[in-house]
Amino acid sequence: MTIQDILSQHVKTAFSNLYQTKLDTVEFQATRKEFEGDITVVTFPMLRMVKMNPAQLGEDLGQYLVKHVAEVKAFNVVKGFLNLAIADDFYLNFFNGIKGDDTFGFVKELDDKAVMVEYSSPNTNKPLHLGHVRNVLLGYSVAEILKASGKKVYKTQIINDRGIHICKSMLAWKLFGNGETPESTSLKGDKLVGNYYVKFDQVYKSEIADLMSQGLSEEEAKKQAPILLEAQDMLRKWEAGDKEVVALWEMMNHWVYDGFETTYKNIGVDFDSYYYESNTYLLGKEFVTEGLKTGVFFKKDDGSVWCDLTPDGLDEKIVLRSDGTAVYMTQDIGTAIQRIKDYPDVGGMVYTVGNEQDYHFKVLFLILKKLGFEWAKNLYHLSYGMVDLPSGKMKSREGTVVDADDLIAEMTTTAQDISQDLGKLEGYTEAEKQDIYKTIGLGALKYFILKVDPKKRILFDPKESVDFQGNTGPFIQYTYARIQAILRKVDFNTSVTLSTVETSLHDKEKELIKQLEMFPEVIQQAAANHSPALVANYTYDLVKEFNSFYQNVSILGADNRNEKIFRVQLAQSVANTIKNAFSLLGINVPERM
Repeated sequence: MTIQDILSQHVKTAFSNLYQTKLDTVEFQATRKEFEGDITVVTFPMLRMVKMNPAQLGEDLGQYLVKHVAEVKAFNVVKGFLNLAIADDFYLNFFNGIKGDDTFGFVKELDDKAVMVEYSSPNTNKPLHLGHVRNVLLGYSVAEILKASGKKVYKTQIINDRGIHICKSMLAWKLFGNGETPESTSLKGDKLVGNYYVKFDQVYKSEIADLMSQGLSEEEAKKQAPILLEAQDMLRKWEAGDKEVVALWEMMNHWVYDGFETTYKNIGVDFDSYYYESNTYLLGKEFVTEGLKTGVFFKKDDGSVWCDLTPDGLDEKIVLRSDGTAVYMTQDIGTAIQRIKDYPDVGGMVYTVGNEQDYHFKVLFLILKKLGFEWAKNLYHLSYGMVDLPSGKMKSREGTVVDADDLIAEMTTTAQDISQDLGKLEGYTEAEKQDIYKTIGLGALKYFILKVDPKKRILFDPKESVDFQGNTGPFIQYTYARIQAILRKVDFNTSVTLSTVETSLHDKEKELIKQLEMFPEVIQQAAANHSPALVANYTYDLVKEFNSFYQNVSILGADNRNEKIFRVQLAQSVANTIKNAFSLLGINVPERM
């Protein structure tokens, strides 16, 4: 039980006994450095329950807690803040309960309802790029955090493998590819297909310019460009099941899937299931029919079907065109329902999609609720901001994107250059160095992206992210490696449990244990808020606290045996917690660095 749990119970009891009033929640925060105390009770929210001076309220509660709670040894009140000093015994007993626990902070699966997390969901006409990287890292990390919080989790994606954009790559390859393949070009399949997406755009722009020179307006030229008309014809043939077009589509998509898998492996993420738009684009139509019967949808004079969401503050939304064909919304309705059929234990879903789709998901979730699906109340859009580069915005069709594979390679090279300048890896074999460079480079990339609140836009600077100082992945990895170096020097038994009688706490030891105690709650908060940033920044705070401890007390040179054993155990627990926290972000930690 955490100190917050203990104090919360006693503050509620005190409130009842002192004021004959029920208190539902107690708000805590860390005591500010300039005041004495270990944890602070915020009394201002309580003034809604009792009308009195906040300082007097704090005084009353402080006296009650010192008298009735063994863990509270002293208190002071600053305005509306009750600062409590907690006895060393509590922190020592807590520490003895977690030391040696490699899974401290993680909750074994508690919930009988699973959560499905969707992320990546790329188009099969180009490689994954920097924007996908943020999506993939967020989705994967949120899935891992939800698992650590006690949820069963399924990771999934829907691959957008049909439509005019796919036909553009297919047609360009057919016209200009001369039969080349990933094997003949030594290119990853997704890169090869992406090149033809760019080629299509180049030819398309050239044809538009030719038509405009013949007197057509730009709008007319865009519609009448021969290569676009041919791509539209190819899409019609695909939808009609034309054998030659379908065979080309299957071959090129297979190239892309192989390329994606290589990238996912390099990034270090995985999936439990895959959905394909080519299989799901017809889903949902049966539910439109049902919704028409129950009044969720209505039909307009032209035969199109709509959902009127104006009473809910939104617009009317089309779910079926007048010719009976589905729209994206229809498909998403059907796919959500299909997932519940495929995984009956799923009670909620997280969609990792950029913030340009905020409105789409508001509408989707609302329609699913109106259709009467109980699980629809547990749908969440993990909305995130764009990733910008110092050089400006990326455009896939113009070939100005930052390719995910190239980015990983660049991060590894940047880590190598900085490590060599700092001389940190002398004495390592070349293979060991390359492994560490990749670990540092990927750690830098992932941490830089995940430490930022998902809703905020990011300006990504590779060199800044690999800095070995400050709030960066390499700084935290280096601290972990430093602790491992200390532990390798230990030549005495550290598995003993020291009693509270044998040990008194240095201020720096106590601060470090207080930071460790927060980890389980940080995981729960990160899960509730779908925010890896909470885990990332907690880890940075833990590392700062350890470095302060390391600079102020001697670990292996401690004055007596008990101090030495305790400090080694404390360092080991910090290392375990860094490793666990980073695992939730998909980041590895090097044993040496």
